[in-house]
Amino acid sequence: MTGDPVRWMSAEEIGRRVRLEKLDPQSVVSAHLDAIDRFDSGIHAFIYVDRKAQARVATYGGVTVAVKDSLPVAGMPYTYGTPSWRDRIAEQDAVPVARARSWGMVILGKTNLPELAAAIGTTNTLFPATQNPWRDGITPGGSSGGSAAAAAAGLCTVAIGGDTGGSIRIPASCCGVVGLRPTPDRVPSEEVDVTVLQSRGPIARTVHDARVLFAVMSGTEPEWGAEHNPKLIGMACSGAEAACESACRRAAAALRDAGHKVEEIAWDPDPVTQGYGTVRRASMASFPADLSTFGPGIQKLAAEGRDLKAMDYFHAFEQATDAANRAVAVPLQTRYDFLLTPTLGLLPMAIESVPPFLGDEWARYVQFVLPVSFARTPAISIPAGLHDGLPVGVQLVGRFAEEYELLDFAEQLEKMPGFGFQRPPGLD
Repeated sequence: MTGDPVRWMSAEEIGRRVRLEKLDPQSVVSAHLDAIDRFDSGIHAFIYVDRKAQARVATYGGVTVAVKDSLPVAGMPYTYGTPSWRDRIAEQDAVPVARARSWGMVILGKTNLPELAAAIGTTNTLFPATQNPWRDGITPGGSSGGSAAAAAAGLCTVAIGGDTGGSIRIPASCCGVVGLRPTPDRVPSEEVDVTVLQSRGPIARTVHDARVLFAVMSGTEPEWGAEHNPKLIGMACSGAEAACESACRRAAAALRDAGHKVEEIAWDPDPVTQGYGTVRRASMASFPADLSTFGPGIQKLAAEGRDLKAMDYFHAFEQATDAANRAVAVPLQTRYDFLLTPTLGLLPMAIESVPPFLGDEWARYVQFVLPVSFARTPAISIPAGLHDGLPVGVQLVGRFAEEYELLDFAEQLEKMPGFGFQRPPGLD
């Protein structure tokens, strides 16, 4: 193993070694702070780092957590990537952050995001653009791009993200890590979410670590070791870029070889993306800030949101939810154990080529993650190898509130050849 092995250790390994007194938990925090000093001036995953984090290590702790800057962490900046809140400092922790602290986890700092978390890249006017650890100049995805980049680059043990329309799964796929979107409200939120689609979840290098952090964030008892009975899986991958479709079909073949049955299903994302455009404009208009302080793109969308009538919102939400239920929820409730899709419809692109939020190319990019959001079911992105040196991910979708069953199944796929985390080059 090259480089500092401590910074790449899983939460499981850290916990085991600390309990056996074979690892000083402070050494883990020190290794991550050192890695941030060495590499984050080029990646720009963090917008704030707690340089005193090493002094906050509990004797049973050592697992470090990076937190997306859409969640408050007491005493740290809480900007949401917008000049409106450039100087805002959080007064208290978000519930999942407080729970992580109570388990001895160390909050390293806050990670970058696009303004108001409204983009599939991670750029804003406050901080440098976050780079993909796999290649400079390539987007890490968004809106939890800073958290995914930090996990992929070994700058933390695990990270916390948020996902309304794919914002955990998109950057997880782009950066080659694991990203779990839980069922909405499984993890508490202090925010009022007008979309009722928002979910907070873990980003990690392994499914095991995603399970651990999800259990902490949700306040649930982690479930382990379900029986590996043959499952029936519905697969949709048509309409994706060739490399994304190929990754999905490789996953299907691997699952078939493991004894599971895979059937192709219909997938019509257009009514969902159209409805989401209205819903998201309304949500941006609801932010309690002066529109004139937003960037031009956000100003335009928020202004359009303020012109919407109540019936526009309800009709759009009804249209999108109905289409999502037909594509995702009903098949899961009536026939399939899980669904399988590419995570993204397109490969990670250059930062300057990230399509405008809610535009036509954006719709192709999110065609597999967005219907899952409206179906309010849990989903996870699993690394599925590389194409031309950049990560590709596949998405597994589970039944409502059955995160642990989904994690069990995801762990099976993760262990198959060609799947699971790989370290980006040049970061040792």
